[in-house]
Amino acid sequence: MEGGGSLDSQIESLLNVEKQMRLNGDVAGTKKAAIDILKLCFESRAWKTLNDQIVVLSKRRGQLKQAVTAMVQQAMQYIDETPDVETKIELIKTLNSVSAGKIYVEIERARLIKRLAKIKEEQGEIAEAADLMQEIAVETFGAMAKTEKIAFILDQVRLCLDRQDYVRAQILSRKISPRVFDADASKEKKKPKEGESLVEEAPADIPSLLELKRIYYELMIRYVTPYCAYFLICIFICLPIYYSHSNDYLEICRCYKSIYEIPAVKEDPAQWIPVLRKICWYLVLSPHDPMQSSLLNSTLDDKNLSEIPHFRSLLKQLITMEVIKWTELWNTFKDEFENEKNMLGGSLGDKAGEDLRERVIEHEAEKHLSDMVVSKALVAKVDRPTGVVCFQSAKDSNDILNSWAMNLEKLLDLVEKSCHQIHKETMVHKAALKV
Repeated sequence: MEGGGSLDSQIESLLNVEKQMRLNGDVAGTKKAAIDILKLCFESRAWKTLNDQIVVLSKRRGQLKQAVTAMVQQAMQYIDETPDVETKIELIKTLNSVSAGKIYVEIERARLIKRLAKIKEEQGEIAEAADLMQEIAVETFGAMAKTEKIAFILDQVRLCLDRQDYVRAQILSRKISPRVFDADASKEKKKPKEGESLVEEAPADIPSLLELKRIYYELMIRYVTPYCAYFLICIFICLPIYYSHSNDYLEICRCYKSIYEIPAVKEDPAQWIPVLRKICWYLVLSPHDPMQSSLLNSTLDDKNLSEIPHFRSLLKQLITMEVIKWTELWNTFKDEFENEKNMLGGSLGDKAGEDLRERVIEHEAEKHLSDMVVSKALVAKVDRPTGVVCFQSAKDSNDILNSWAMNLEKLLDLVEKSCHQIHKETMVHKAALKV
């Protein structure tokens, strides 16, 4: 038998002590006896016995909540001391089964599930890891620290993205409001009022709120849909598609802008220069609208842009009301464009190249319009001072007179019909009065 007879006799003795303490309602004594049993098993490296005793102690009649909590917390300290992965998984599963359905150890169970999911992920079982994480809804845990909740949800989102489950990743990401990252940390730490539950401190390995902010926006940028089929499915089921999931360059730009505003990023040129470059690229790729115009002007006002003058000149061309020569621009920025990393699966790609050319064409639309008018492909008149284009063809005097004649004929016809209706209503009214 694992651990030998001496271990069994010591455990039996402590079980009797635990029973006495439990029946007497002695919380401290029950906790101590239960923990002593687990320590004996751990010191003897009797892992199977440890698992068995955890289950036995948790199922004893009238077992105290405090004792179960203490056992789970104590046994969690032994997870990293296990000799191999199989033993570690077995211990985690035992603790998970013991804590399942018990609100007073819900935080411990969430941490156990997270550790088990990490092991599965390291073994390449991404789908199983994602399924495990989705079992837990940490947003309902009142006693869990805010940063730990956010970190847990972000792990859920990341695993869904890894398994290409974009719809579920989107649903999970909505559990986090971006405004939570702008909260003042100094105001967060306040003494709980009487009757409120105490919030546990987050574990040491949980990132800070600003670090989580960066992780959040990096995950948002990872919404990618390379296939039109997914886009059509989303339209069919009326689901909105976000970020690079639909090549929404402006939303990606805003995500990078949020990362750029993080103090730790803005203080380090090695970090903010690559981010600012991406902001510039996605601004150029974004269709023109008021939000794009606002971000474009605010980026041009950024003093840091002087460190990358190449991109300042690129943005300047977009706000200058002059024709952009596509071939000249492409020859200037082609290498920069193709070598840009970490954007939409590596370099910007052919699709983004086509979109960039489309943005340039939109900017120089007046020239293309003028060429089409000259070639008589369409009829148009450009009023530059007012920014209005009239696409109506000029009419001669005969056409205008014919148009007026037709309009007058229609008007007289309507007047005649109106008079007829008025006369009819009058006759009906007179007949009613006579009756």
